[in-house]
Amino acid sequence: MDSIEAFLKEYEIEEVECLVPDMAGIARGKILPAAKFVQGMRNNGLRIPEGVFVQTVNGRYPDNEDSVISPAVQDVYLLPDPSTIRVVPWYSEPTAQVICDAFFMDGSPVDIAARHLLRRILALYEEKGWTPVIAPELEFFLVDVNTDPDYPLEPPIGRSGRRETSRQAFGVDAVNEFDPLFEDVYDYCEAQNLDVDTLTHEAGAAQMEMNFNHGEPMALADQAFLFKRTVREAGLRHSVYATFMAKPMQDEPGSSMHIHQSLLSSETGKNLFAQKNGKDTKLFHQHIAGLQKHLPAMMPLLAPNVNSYRRLIPDSDAPINTHWAYDNRTVGLRVPHSDPFGRRVENRLAGADANPYLAIAASLACGYLGMTQKLKPRSPVEGSAYRLAHTLPRTLYDALTRFNGTRAIKPVLGEKFIDAVTIVKETELLAYQKVISSWEREHLLLNV
Repeated sequence: MDSIEAFLKEYEIEEVECLVPDMAGIARGKILPAAKFVQGMRNNGLRIPEGVFVQTVNGRYPDNEDSVISPAVQDVYLLPDPSTIRVVPWYSEPTAQVICDAFFMDGSPVDIAARHLLRRILALYEEKGWTPVIAPELEFFLVDVNTDPDYPLEPPIGRSGRRETSRQAFGVDAVNEFDPLFEDVYDYCEAQNLDVDTLTHEAGAAQMEMNFNHGEPMALADQAFLFKRTVREAGLRHSVYATFMAKPMQDEPGSSMHIHQSLLSSETGKNLFAQKNGKDTKLFHQHIAGLQKHLPAMMPLLAPNVNSYRRLIPDSDAPINTHWAYDNRTVGLRVPHSDPFGRRVENRLAGADANPYLAIAASLACGYLGMTQKLKPRSPVEGSAYRLAHTLPRTLYDALTRFNGTRAIKPVLGEKFIDAVTIVKETELLAYQKVISSWEREHLLLNV
């Protein structure tokens, strides 16, 4: 922890934000003066209730939470990860943020925490001498400030003084409509050492995509977690909302978090997915087969909200099945053209609303199962995969049924974690079922 103290002194930090991602990927934790933070860090005094890890996206707690946490809702302590400490660039006072892991008082990790699950999956790869490499792509919409949840979202007004009303995919000038906002985004990312790469305009009105350079999965999950917070903050400073909802606007495409993943030998650094002559390896096909077979059962981690399934419809730039193909954007699993060292598969199932730690963990876990079970993939698809059966869950209800009923994923995720996800999502579904929508009032009120 000496490196953290040195960082605080070097940047004359006055306050520290201790962040821990909850199941939804929301930043929970506490804010302390720097001196109190150091004191707490040294004696396990950075404490929060264990119940934070089963808090729902609407801020409630499941009635049956004591099935996965202590009935006493005991305290756990946060241990800062020195590799994640960064200056928060948008505050006037010198403030640092650091991502933490959570531990029980006996020193054992909180096994339903998102970072712990990803670390658990990475340990399985390490045992095999495999080093996974990932690169996420995050899509998001910019929308006008909207203080009434019943009112539909609208694209914001850019520099031209007009709203975007037509599809501007890859439009450079369309991105430049919001140039001052994105200048702040890039400045904030640089100040936080977030290794962002390419910014492009996506298919939706005021929909953008940011790509990250490839790297170690935990580091990239940390960056995606912080990037969401960064873009939302930059948006607010320009009187705009940035949203990572999977499907925020009715007639626009949804937002995804595509996950490119490849595999290196821990000993040699060689890409294990390609032969010297550029052909796919058997291990690569096994990895794809694992994604094909097991991703549908993992959907509560890739599409975690009721809104997530509005994105997964045919002909909408989103997949409806787990077919694979070379350079084909209609499939769930795309293999981009690359040289042998860059051979990878792009998992296109996850929504932008997913917790990046859980989505990356789920995707890698499926590939791991395919390789260890020596599965064989189906033949790659030619043409549009939308002409083939819709095999992904259509609702969160369906997804949770598969999640709980698939035996193969329980040893890699842990039954306690599966139970925790289930009770949180069932609680959210119950809350959603109580809401009467404007569509129901419009079409049923006077007609049925």
